[in-house]
Amino acid sequence: MDHSSAPVLEAIERYRREDHIGFIPPGHKQGRGVDPQVLQVLGPDVFSADLIKLNGLDDREMSGNVIADAEDLMADAVGANRAYFSTCGSSLSVKTCIITVAAPGERLLVSRNAHKSVVAGLIISGVDPVWVHPRWDPAWEWAYPPGPDEVEEACRKAPDTKGMLLITPTDYGTCADIRGVADVCHAHDKTLIVDEAWGAHLPFHPGLPAWAMDAGADLCVTSVHKMGAGLEQSSVYHLRGDRVDPGVLAMRADLLDTTSPSSLIYGCLDGWRRQMALHGEQLLDRALDLCASTRQRLAALGLRIVSADDVVGTGKAFDHDPLKIVIDLRDLGISGYSAAEWLRAHCHVDVGLSDHRRIAAQITVGDDTGTTGRLVDALKAMLGAGLPAAKPVEIPDPGELELDQVMPPRDAFFANAEHVSIKDAVGRICAETISPYPPGVPAALPGEVITRPVVDYLRSGKAAGMYLPDPTDSDLETVRVVAAR
Repeated sequence: MDHSSAPVLEAIERYRREDHIGFIPPGHKQGRGVDPQVLQVLGPDVFSADLIKLNGLDDREMSGNVIADAEDLMADAVGANRAYFSTCGSSLSVKTCIITVAAPGERLLVSRNAHKSVVAGLIISGVDPVWVHPRWDPAWEWAYPPGPDEVEEACRKAPDTKGMLLITPTDYGTCADIRGVADVCHAHDKTLIVDEAWGAHLPFHPGLPAWAMDAGADLCVTSVHKMGAGLEQSSVYHLRGDRVDPGVLAMRADLLDTTSPSSLIYGCLDGWRRQMALHGEQLLDRALDLCASTRQRLAALGLRIVSADDVVGTGKAFDHDPLKIVIDLRDLGISGYSAAEWLRAHCHVDVGLSDHRRIAAQITVGDDTGTTGRLVDALKAMLGAGLPAAKPVEIPDPGELELDQVMPPRDAFFANAEHVSIKDAVGRICAETISPYPPGVPAALPGEVITRPVVDYLRSGKAAGMYLPDPTDSDLETVRVVAAR
């Protein structure tokens, strides 16, 4: 296929060149109706490229196949049979995959390190999860994705499940043995979905961890805005093999997808595919070299930089994405929460992940020696800033974060509920999702029995700076639980 082509971008360019006048949405009429102060901030080109799909990007019957051709090029670039663009983020893409593989009331194996969007998909769909617990590392106080052994055990215990949803890489860059898990799932006649939101770059360089479509997965979701070069909400989900009917997948997607997709996001997905198909390996070579030198410079400051040697091995992760620079601050006695806040406030350097003892910085093809130099300088300044000592967070022992699921998430979420004091929530059935963010993995979710270790973890975490965006009581003084009968 001709990867120098970009059908969406060419359609936008053609629309401008032909000087179309639309009496259709969007109502801003290619920016002519936009407040000048908005144009000053966002720029006129944003609005001139914001086209409706029908009689905008394409004609009334979509006979130009603009989107279809762009999706075919994406599939070819990454070795999938089909690719589907989503302008609603991977949160919606993963929900589409869930309802394609399992129907309401049916069961699905789900890695318990799933993002809160997966839990939302289970609630909306009525699919019942059978949790596959990840591998817990008490030394690093984090979880790795489950491996083939854990999935084999889960398949034997729950033979009626329709498939498996595996989350890899994690927000910390640790990766699962996708091939091993796929072999187990297929041996049990189960479909494997991989939520690879952090792995959009993986198909384009042989030195990176395995890409789900190359490792035997049937469906894979990627967030191009995370490690790629797409606008926020840019997502693609991919299909390979014959376990999933593409017609059914498209029909399920139509239930959830917006009927007003963003041409800006489509254009970014299309252009990013072209860039990576033509130049991806070269660009990622540069990013990997830049990341390696940045790791060395940070280590020279005395910072503890997590490496593959720390996280890959028996009972740990299968692989590690080196483009995620995870900095452990435990020996410095400061928390990731305060470090992230200080870096933003004093150096205008923003890091995504921060927890009770770590921060993480991602390196992409958009970085250079200038951006990484600012990161190194900011962290050097932080070391001399005298940040306050980290407040203690009561991390549960291994296994104590594995709560008992006694009600399906959907039933608990929609059940009659009441708010009780958090100290009185122990032993009650949770009726909401409580997710430290990032990475957004729920500590408790609807249908699980709340335990004392989890309460202590959340209360101490909140006091230490943990961000909890989803509880109905943002102060976490109360918890929403299923009402007592």
